[in-house]
Amino acid sequence: MRKLTFLLRPSWLILALVVVAFAYLCFTILAPWQLNKNTSTEHRNQLIADSVQADPVAVTDILAGDPTTHTEWRKVTATGTFLPDSTVLVRLRHLDGAPGYAVLAAFRLDDGRTLLVDRGLVAAVDGTRPPEIAEAPVGAQRIEARVRASEGVVPDKAPSTQDGFRQVYTIDTAQESTVLGTPLTPIPTGTDKGGYLQLAENQPGAFTPVPLPQLDAGPYLSYGLQWLAFGVMAPLGLGYFVFAEMRARRRERGEAVPDVTDQPAETSEASTTEARLADRYGRTR
Repeated sequence: MRKLTFLLRPSWLILALVVVAFAYLCFTILAPWQLNKNTSTEHRNQLIADSVQADPVAVTDILAGDPTTHTEWRKVTATGTFLPDSTVLVRLRHLDGAPGYAVLAAFRLDDGRTLLVDRGLVAAVDGTRPPEIAEAPVGAQRIEARVRASEGVVPDKAPSTQDGFRQVYTIDTAQESTVLGTPLTPIPTGTDKGGYLQLAENQPGAFTPVPLPQLDAGPYLSYGLQWLAFGVMAPLGLGYFVFAEMRARRRERGEAVPDVTDQPAETSEASTTEARLADRYGRTR
């Protein structure tokens, strides 16, 4: 055990703590983080793929359904009217790689409940200001859309009024309800975020629709496996350095160090004996 006392030196203790902490982070935080992202991406892709094949259902069925059921990306239909003067713009959006805005409006169902609707994207003028935006059509409308979950809010980016439009930074049913001063009914999405409607192409009042995400799982699975591999390799690397240090110390003390090559035992023993005799009596020519 005395041969291992060098491991109690501060440098070795610090190295061991770093390795243990790194391996712990790999197994408990970094790898699960990437693997969970892979799971959620696969779940989202499956929901989108299922929605493409499914027929649209009435949004009132979703509103009356189980709130724990995942409904995001479902195609729905709704009948009612757009509320006048309910346009809200979402900043920092992009259309064909250029700056743009998302256009929101309130849609009142025939039963009196009001939903938030994303009418689509418009390009910014000179990349800095909104264009002229036509009001949503008046009168009774039947629209087809997808259910989307609210994005949440950015605490340090409050809603504002600029260029004659109410503007926000995210699509969030609760925030837009406050901005419009109109109670909006959040659509159950199976999460803690109330949903809204995203208009499909060629619908009444629609602009350029937001494209569906690509059904690509991304690199999250490989990243997760890499972090698991790093978590295994770190302790193995520490063990290798400890073994190398022990070999170096044995050489310094003049002890025989086993050769890593596959030499016969007789040859290795003879070489060791010859080395000791030469060290004591000198080498003969």
